This record gives sequence, structure tokens and C-alpha cells, in this order.
Amino acid sequence: MSTEPKPDTSVPTCYRHPGRETYVRCTRCDRYICPECMRDAAVGHQCVECVAGANRGARTARPVTPLGVRGAASAVPVVTYTLIGLCGLAYLIELSSWRFIADYMMIGQAGLPNGDVVGVAEGEWYRLVTSMFLHQRGGSFGIAHIIFNMWALWAIGPALEQVLGRWRFLALYMLSGLGGSVLLYLVSPTESAVGASGAIFGLFGAYFVIGRRLGGQVGPIVFLLGINLVITFSVPDISWEGHIGGLVVGGALAAALAYAPAARRRLVHIAAPLVMLGLLTALVVAKTAELSSAL
Repeated sequence: MSTEPKPDTSVPTCYRHPGRETYVRCTRCDRYICPECMRDAAVGHQCVECVAGANRGARTARPVTPLGVRGAASAVPVVTYTLIGLCGLAYLIELSSWRFIADYMMIGQAGLPNGDVVGVAEGEWYRLVTSMFLHQRGGSFGIAHIIFNMWALWAIGPALEQVLGRWRFLALYMLSGLGGSVLLYLVSPTESAVGASGAIFGLFGAYFVIGRRLGGQVGPIVFLLGINLVITFSVPDISWEGHIGGLVVGGALAAALAYAPAARRRLVHIAAPLVMLGLLTALVVAKTAELSSAL
């Protein structure tokens, strides 16, 4: 009597639908699949589970902006909202203490009634940056100062952040604000100032430059910029140095980012903010040396 096992003559069925006969296997997991479970692949067919697993592991390609910048995975203007939040938080602290403004506002060099000398020239370099997050509490502007600046940031910030990318936009904003502080330091080191206006004017300049580069409508930003320049030079107690310094730095940096050659775009986009930072730092060092020698 033969003891050899009989060959399996059963018809294979789909692993997801046992009642359906099939001879097609998934090219990845080698399981039998029916026509309903088949998904076309480069070679043969795959089952729905293998296709779903491959999609979960695949990286989503991020869109590239017209300036050749790879955009963020999320379209939410995180940097813009964060800057608005920081300015709002600083304003709330200001409302509780005038001392906060005095300690962090922009001032190049000034003597206090007790004989102390404060300012950037005395080693308080942080004032060049912290001042751009502070705003007037009272005076002729009051709360309108921060409201207008934050409205302007909310209005044009997201568009610039989207086309430039997050870190380029942040560099543009911070360097524009720094440019305003540096020009005030160079021209009127004994005067004080607060406000994000230098950074906002830098965004105005960048919006115009990038709009021209991309062929967009720049009339509205020219009109808005013109009105603000008129206010800058006609209303007392406004630091024109902060506005003009921010405008020049923002426009120049935006030109470097927008008109960078495609073959060297990444290099230019990294080098331009660093060069601008180096230039502003050199100006501050030179002015500090001048004030120290005079004192």
C-alpha cells in the first residue's frame, strides 16, 4: 500500500475573501488576492494592505515656491503667529511695569540721574533686538502703536512666509528690525525707541521687491508704504531711523533672496542673511568704539 501523501488539489482563495477563488498573488506579500483586492503596481498587482503600508511609509513631497524654496509641510504661518504672540506677551508685561520698557528699549548711550550710564555702547547689545518686541504704552500713540504693527504683520506676513519659507522669513524680519535699531544707534545714539516698526517696514520693502520679481500687483504696498513714510516724517516722536533702516535692510535682503541665480540659490539664501548680519555687527562695533573713545 502506498504511503505517499496525495497532492493538494484545492483551489486557492483570496486571503481577504475566502469564498472567492483566485490564482493571482500579491507581488509583495505573496498572498492570493481577488480582483476586488488587486491594486495595480509597477510589476504585477499588490494587495490593499501592502499598498496602504507603502503609502504610510512614503514621504510627502513638499511644494516648491516660485523662488525655489521648498515650502513647509504645513501652510500655517507659524513664524508670523509666533512673532505676534511674542509682541502681545511683551505688551502685557509692559502694562504691569514701566521698568520692563526702560531695561529693554533701544538706546545707544544715556546717563541716568544716579550717575549710571546705560545703552548699547555700555555692553547692553541685547537692546538692539529686544526693542523690536516692545511698544508704546501711552503718549500720542498708545495702544494704536502695537495694533497697527501687528495688523501689518498679520496682513503681509503669511504671504511672505509662504513664498520665502520659515527660516528665511524669520531672518528677514529679525534683520530688518535690527537694521532699524542700528541706524538709530549710528545717527542718534542718545535717543530711545521701541516698536516692531523697523521690522514691519522691512516686510513692506520685501513685499515690493518680491512682488516685482514675481510679476504681482505692487500698487497697494506702494500706497501703504507711501502713507507710512509721510507719517514717519510729519508726526513728531517717531523714529524715522528705525523705519528707514528696516526698509533698506528688508529691501536689500529680499532682492538677494528673490534674484539669486538658480544654480547658486541655496548658497545665496544662506550667505545673504549672514553677510547682512556681519555688516550690521561691524557698524555697531565701530560706533561703540567711537562712543567709548569720546567718553
